[in-house]
Parts: sequence; structure tokens; C-alpha cells
Amino acid sequence: MDAKTRATYEARAKVIKAVAHPTRLFIVDELAQGGEKCVCELTEMIGADMSTVSRHLAILKEAGIVEDEKRKSMVFYRLRVKCILDFLGCVESVIACSAEERRRLLA
Repeated sequence: MDAKTRATYEARAKVIKAVAHPTRLFIVDELAQGGEKCVCELTEMIGADMSTVSRHLAILKEAGIVEDEKRKSMVFYRLRVKCILDFLGCVESVIACSAEERRRLLA
């Protein structure tokens, strides 16, 4: 594998790793439904401390999934690319297909 191909796969893996956590998946879903949220809203919804939620948001931002906007003393986050929802829809299809296959095997 050449360097360009490796870099492409590494970039893809970075995006996938960024959403490979239940809290970050929750954040993506919430931003998809509500447009944008401030860190304080997400902190309350998740039930974690602000530094933990901020760390999750930083990972999503570094991967290019969310973007932020500072307004006075508050930071608001929104999805940068809505196509991430297509990927998550595909994940749901894999889960459903696997569950159906297991159900058939157990029947």
C-alpha cells in the first residue's frame, strides 16, 4: 500500500473512531435532531461533567463531524456534515440484519 492510500484509510479510520463511542453517538443524534446545542445543554442531557462532554466534542470536531461557534461565553455545536447520519443509518441496517439472522438461527 502506498503512502497516499494509507493516508486515505487512516483518515477514514479517524472518522469512524470518532463516532465509536456511545456518548459521541448520542451527541451526533442530538445535534441531528436539534440543529445546534451548547455544551451546557449537552452536559445536562448526558449527565456527565462539562470537561468530559467537551472532550467528546473535541474528538468529533477534530474528525470534522461537528463545528462550533462561540457566542459570548457559550460555545454552540452543530453537525458539520449531515451525511454522517447516512453512515449511522447503514450501521442500524447491519444491526437489524444481524439480529434477523440470529433470530432465524434460533428458530
